[in-house]
Amino acid sequence: MDKRCCFTGHRVIPDDKYVKIMQSLRHHILKLYTEGYTVFNIGGAQGFDTMAAQAVLKLKENFPDVQLHLYLPYPGQSDKWSGTDREVYRHILRHSDKAVYSAQDYTPGCINSRNRALVDNADICIAFCNQTSGGTVYTIGYALDNNVKVINIAAEI
Repeated sequence: MDKRCCFTGHRVIPDDKYVKIMQSLRHHILKLYTEGYTVFNIGGAQGFDTMAAQAVLKLKENFPDVQLHLYLPYPGQSDKWSGTDREVYRHILRHSDKAVYSAQDYTPGCINSRNRALVDNADICIAFCNQTSGGTVYTIGYALDNNVKVINIAAEI
């Protein structure tokens, strides 16, 4: 069975930290790949999820056995995003190997359901978390409660 990694992080990434976060992401993803991880699960949100997806797609250019699996809350999640963000999202969706939706329409619990599915289908989680509440904190707690190791790259930045 393939080793699997998921990602969780904030939607808003500080501009002055973007390059360092991306470098750290690429480093950890490549390291995990060399350790046998080939499936990378991403939630499809703006910010850290988008960065992680872009880093995985870059790795996939050189290692075609890498798989990008998207765990999405509902099909219309990007409908209210800016044109550029929607375009990036659609590019990621087109180049993913799999897309799974938690719900067919927005429901109050669809994002938490998506977050649990990310973790339930992972052996390790790479996070960017520098806050004390919110969806990323919830997802990290869920991972730890379910014995999924978490690497929080915010501690490195």
